[in-house]
Amino acid sequence: QSDVQPDEADIGRVTVGQNDALQREDYADFQSFTCVAQQGSESQVLADQRQSKADKGARIVDNVTRFAVTGDRATAEVVYHFERSTDAKVSVPMTFIRENGGWTVCSPGPR
Repeated sequence: QSDVQPDEADIGRVTVGQNDALQREDYADFQSFTCVAQQGSESQVLADQRQSKADKGARIVDNVTRFAVTGDRATAEVVYHFERSTDAKVSVPMTFIRENGGWTVCSPGPR
């Protein structure tokens, strides 16, 4: 039996979901995983993603750890790497908030 808490599982799921939506350049899906404050404009989000993918390749989520949940806010450490540098792990502290009944990513992450 896993000792992962439901909030931690949900935060991991939205982290991967948001990243996947970005890689597919699906802005509507990206919005569903992203807090309102971080959604930006579709044209800017997709332009930034295309530039990042051109420079570094796709971004991949390796792990989500060090969860701290306090009410409707949470933090976690997210480890990413980029397709063109699979051994160069990037560990980023990320913030999450519960909006409209579900967890959302509320940090931009590495580009």
